Order: sequence, then structure tokens, then C-alpha cells
Amino acid sequence: MTNLHHLAGEAVRQALEAGRTVATAESLTAGMVSAVLADTPGASGMLQGGVVAYQNSVKEAVLNVAGDLLDKVGSVDGGVASAMAAGARAALGADIGVSTTGVAGPEPHDGKPVGTVFVGIATAGGAAAYEYHFEGTRPEIRGQACGAALERLLEALSPDQARQEPSQRRPLLPGVKLPGTKAGTD
Repeated sequence: MTNLHHLAGEAVRQALEAGRTVATAESLTAGMVSAVLADTPGASGMLQGGVVAYQNSVKEAVLNVAGDLLDKVGSVDGGVASAMAAGARAALGADIGVSTTGVAGPEPHDGKPVGTVFVGIATAGGAAAYEYHFEGTRPEIRGQACGAALERLLEALSPDQARQEPSQRRPLLPGVKLPGTKAGTD
């Protein structure tokens, strides 16, 4: 957890310096992202709150993820991750929404293999999702997903992103290879 706390500390610091707020929507990580952010002193100045949306009914009712999208692709999908992040941002009145959805195992889910993870980021400029393929045990995959979400949050908080008008912002970086991953792709 030390690396997660380091990433969270950086995210809290950058959000506070920029005067930006964050909301989370978590399925796979079930509150880990919010918890590690809240472990950081000062988090109350930037963390609006979080939604644990483990069930599709919660994704739809609380985060406004379209039911027809969930019916079509299931819960483990980039479009769902984007919609979850946007839904958290809107529901909790935050500047940035971050979401996680994926398959921690031990069995595949929605036709996706164990280790498939999507992280969503939503800002005033729009929403995006990033696909990862992690290896390890269920807790290891969940921890790696939390780390990926914090890294994407840091990118969204970067001064380069914040200084530009939403229409001028460069796309967030494609999926990066994190320790313990097979590959990171968009």
C-alpha cells in the first residue's frame, strides 16, 4: 500500500494546489481509491465522495450509466467506465470523476478474462477510459487497478491539463505498463 499512499498523497496535494475536487465511482476496487485518498491528510479539501457501484442496478440508478449499454456490453467495458466517471462527477459535484471496473477473478466475467480492468476519467472536457491487463491474485489485481486509477487521476490533475481550455487539452496518455501488468492499451 505504500506506493498507493504515495500516489494518493500526490493526487491530494495537486488537487488542493489547483483548487480541484474529485469524486470516485468504484466497482472492482469497491472503495479502495476513495479510502487511500482519504488516508491522506487534507483529503477533505478535495474528495467530494465516492460511490461503490458493485451491481449494475447501482451503476444505472446512482451514476446514470445507461441500462441499454450495460445490457449490451456488461459492466466490464470502457464505455461503462467513462459513464461511471461522468456520473460520479455529476452526482457529487466534482471537477474530476475517476472510476474502476474490471475482473479480479477467480473467474472471467462478461466475456472478459481475469485481470481486465478499465479506468475512467471525466472532466469538464469530457470522459475517457483506459484498458489494462493485470496479473496476480484477486487482491493484487484490485490493488493494481487502484494504482492505475490514481495514476490517471494524477494525469488529469497535471498543471498542463488544467491550464488549457477543455477543447485544447491533449488526450490523456494511453494505457501505461505498470509493475505486474502484461500490457496497457487504449
